[in-house]
Amino acid sequence: MSVATALSGPLPEAEHRAQLRKAVIASAIGTTIEWYDFLLYSTVTGLVFGKLFFPHSDPLVGVLEAFAIYTVGFIARPIGGALFGHFGDRIGRKATLIATLLITGLATFAVGLVPTYESIGIWGAVVLTIIRFIQGIGVGGEWGGSVLLSMEWARTNQHRGFITSWPQLGGPAGLLLANVAVLAFSAVSGDQFLVWGWRIPFLLSIIMVGVGLYIRLGILETPAFQKILNENRVERAPVVEVLKRQPKQVFLSMFARTAEQAPAYIYLAFVFAYGTQVLHQPRDFLLTALITAGVISLFTIPISGALSDRYGRKRIYLIGSVLTGIFGFVYFAMLDTMVPGWIFLGIVLSFVPHDLMYGPQAALIAEGFTPRLRYSGSSIGYQLASVTAGGPAPLIATALFAAYRTGYAIAIYIAICAIVSIIATVMMPDHTNKDISEEHA
Repeated sequence: MSVATALSGPLPEAEHRAQLRKAVIASAIGTTIEWYDFLLYSTVTGLVFGKLFFPHSDPLVGVLEAFAIYTVGFIARPIGGALFGHFGDRIGRKATLIATLLITGLATFAVGLVPTYESIGIWGAVVLTIIRFIQGIGVGGEWGGSVLLSMEWARTNQHRGFITSWPQLGGPAGLLLANVAVLAFSAVSGDQFLVWGWRIPFLLSIIMVGVGLYIRLGILETPAFQKILNENRVERAPVVEVLKRQPKQVFLSMFARTAEQAPAYIYLAFVFAYGTQVLHQPRDFLLTALITAGVISLFTIPISGALSDRYGRKRIYLIGSVLTGIFGFVYFAMLDTMVPGWIFLGIVLSFVPHDLMYGPQAALIAEGFTPRLRYSGSSIGYQLASVTAGGPAPLIATALFAAYRTGYAIAIYIAICAIVSIIATVMMPDHTNKDISEEHA
């Protein structure tokens, strides 16, 4: 059965192609906006929040406290994955994605309005924590819907790795925009950056929300979900069903992400605390290096997605996991030279092994779930790694450095994460270029 026949009436080939193109663009731009919102917080945490919301702490302790609030957003993501996974499998991918965009964007806008410790004391940190939790819920529901919006409009089985790598571009594109915004307003505000300059990038997110809504409102529901509606196969409680029927796939997805999640948030969030306080590098230098890394990822992610179509999802993912485990030692060796050129190169190269996993990751995870439970299963499996890997990583890195005063302790932690991912990936099924349109028993 072709994908088009999943609709109540088959779409002409040209219209199906047009819908696929719209879905890929909408997913990529939508995830870019959502990740801009989420990663902007990551960037500013190491630079600003410890100083403004915990001013009486030792600088390293203040960063640790700020990262604790930062981690709250990751704890919320599996909740968002389950909540929006439920609605994504019951009312559709499109409507759910509109809701996630609104929640994340409005929460990010609100961060720019939070009073600091100087104005309202510890209540500033409390409000920031609540907003971060809401933001995490929105982001938790975003990824699964964006991936499925692209994947379920695919016209053949041969290019799903490449197609689903485009929503993954939202990560580096959002990181790129977030760092450009911080860098620009750092230059504009100068000495006033800690007073008002850091707030502007958060407030600007409201404009991006409007753009994202305009794009997503113009997309049709996916053929796969329309087929589920036509066959009256919508589950009453998809979250419960996927945990009952495919628990192994959920937890293998979580563990497979460990080597992608934990190092990534060390490289993009902890690096600001390490770079400014240990390496004594200016924040604009670190921002520029991360911007360059984001530009490279715009190419390496779709390339690795395409490679997974040719050589298999698991093979490319395992190569990325092994390289990630090795590169942690190279990374801190380059940074600890204290030579700006080597520091810059280390930061720029840090996401290349990560992208070998991130490109095929969406297809590797989503293909393993039956269509009627796919939004819930892929979202929960993907977002659980936020609690076990992504969220704690900057906290663990900060604590390891505080205890051992060497980046190599953090490199050992990264290597352990890589081993976890290698084991989990070996145990996962590989559906590269196979038909995934039929329901599992």
